[in-house]
Amino acid sequence: MVMPSTRARAGTIEKQNPGQLNSVQLNIVTLVDMEKAVEHKSLAGAMYMVDNSIGGTGQGTAKLETVCKPGQVLNWIIRPIDMERRRDGTWPPMPKINNIVFLDTEAGDEEDVAEKKVCIELKVYGGPDRMRDALTPVYYYWAGTVLSTAKPGVYRYRLVVELEQDGKKERVYLNTEGHPAIRVVSI
Repeated sequence: MVMPSTRARAGTIEKQNPGQLNSVQLNIVTLVDMEKAVEHKSLAGAMYMVDNSIGGTGQGTAKLETVCKPGQVLNWIIRPIDMERRRDGTWPPMPKINNIVFLDTEAGDEEDVAEKKVCIELKVYGGPDRMRDALTPVYYYWAGTVLSTAKPGVYRYRLVVELEQDGKKERVYLNTEGHPAIRVVSI
């Protein structure tokens, strides 16, 4: 029996998504200084990124470059720097990634949206918001798989971030200013 992730071609079995199976997922963690970002209505100087890729650059900055391969799963995790539970038992306001927008770096204008897809978003199963309670902190994430057809190169992106505010229903929406990137390497 041929597994759904493979196909027969000229008497051999070939993976449909080479590199996707048995690959390590990469975590890209973004820490946000919520107070500073809301006060200045900017993520400049209020956002720090790290990952667990090998050979990436820009650790601890907003211009992180994550090394990955086609078919690899990337988990963008976001949380506030202040993650301590308060005396009243509540948690601080949380940031959320609303979207990741890959930019058209080939055209030379890094503010234009890329015409080609780079990642396929993996939807969240279940309801993290419904599970949230006063005793359990919940952080948000955005997960995607780098397309198996992605050519080697650097793909810059912009995070669209939603910030909660203490005691307010109004949210602050910000875009990253220094553009992080993924560097896709050949497998």
